[in-house]
Amino acid sequence: MRTLLLALLLSGLSPTSWATDFRASLDEPLQAQIDRTQAGDRLILVPGRYPGSITIDHPLDLRGDGQAIIDGLGQGHAVTINAPGVALEGLEIINWGQNLTELDAGIFVTDQGADSMIRNNRIEGPGFGIWLDAVRGVRVIDNVIRGDNALRSQDRGNGVHLFNVRDVRVEGNDIARTRDGIYIDNSSQSTLSGNELYDLRYGIHYMYAYDNRLENNLTHDTRTGYALMQSKRLTVVGNRSIDDDNYGILMNNITGSRLEGNRIEGIRQPVNARGEGRISGGDGKAIFVYNSQFNEFLDNRFAASDIGIHLTAGSEDNVVLGNAFVDNRQQVKYVATRSQEWSADGRGNYWSDYLGWDLDADGIGDTAYEPNDAMDRLLWRYPAARLLMHSPAVLALRWVQRQFPVFDAEGVKDSAPLMTDPTRDEADT
Repeated sequence: MRTLLLALLLSGLSPTSWATDFRASLDEPLQAQIDRTQAGDRLILVPGRYPGSITIDHPLDLRGDGQAIIDGLGQGHAVTINAPGVALEGLEIINWGQNLTELDAGIFVTDQGADSMIRNNRIEGPGFGIWLDAVRGVRVIDNVIRGDNALRSQDRGNGVHLFNVRDVRVEGNDIARTRDGIYIDNSSQSTLSGNELYDLRYGIHYMYAYDNRLENNLTHDTRTGYALMQSKRLTVVGNRSIDDDNYGILMNNITGSRLEGNRIEGIRQPVNARGEGRISGGDGKAIFVYNSQFNEFLDNRFAASDIGIHLTAGSEDNVVLGNAFVDNRQQVKYVATRSQEWSADGRGNYWSDYLGWDLDADGIGDTAYEPNDAMDRLLWRYPAARLLMHSPAVLALRWVQRQFPVFDAEGVKDSAPLMTDPTRDEADT
């Protein structure tokens, strides 16, 4: 046998070159059929229902041919991956446990499951959809994940939960009705890309994550689109939040990160059928920045929301350039004590309510845009007065104050406001 293995290695082959395709039977427990396969084999599940949880302890390609349903029978994990290089594809996985303390999941990948692939499955049940536990190199691609609407939101698991992972990619998934769509915790060098997330608490939720990339995702009809918390060096590019409640992007203690080319629109605080529910400070914020410093906000669009951007709790020393603030009820709410300049090298941001002019036709306003004037502070102090925010009288008072300031309040200043919206063409597509 040793001589044969040596010959295989010298020829460039491996023992997995003997891999075999098998077709599963509905007349025998699936676990027994998995246990008979060898590393690298492919087991094809014919249409039908396969009851009971399964554990995969060696590299295996497990895929469905038609509607192959793995039923976890309401207990624990439906599928446990405990070996590297496992592939799950084309399966329907249902009815696993709902004990969140025990991390019950439709698919649970242990730290032994490196470089596994979970692709094109439908996963529907009460606990976590997919849990990746301290593992590297896993790919979660093009799955449909649904939670259990019979449970309260806080009693459901997350769609995809990444704990202490590295070099993981979660791409092209459709996730709804779980607690959070994707939750990434204590993880690094991973990418979340091209996912659609809706009917959730948070679409995507980062906690204590470093050097990660978030790109080209779409959230809508969530209670918060993107919750970025306690993390560093995030790259957040090309994402959209449309008609989410409360926050499009919520940043809490984020540093050294870049947010570029994101499109956040239609963020409102929800109200009930009688129009009730709006409370002081409860406005829908396209982006809320709390205790976050040394970040870059570049070429984003914040539009049609209650507040375009709200910064507080020491959220200073951020670069804000080339963004478009369009038709928000209030463009900026800046609650801090230091002045912030939001332009550089003669270029600032676009403001749809800018009242200045451009006499030299260079595309840059001739007077600065200062959203945090005394009138803003008055409106923050007396929220009921916001009904007059865009009245001719208030607009006239703002103009008079900017042209003949009695005092210069600390706040945001854009010394080179753009006269045209740099994001308009993309917004129309």
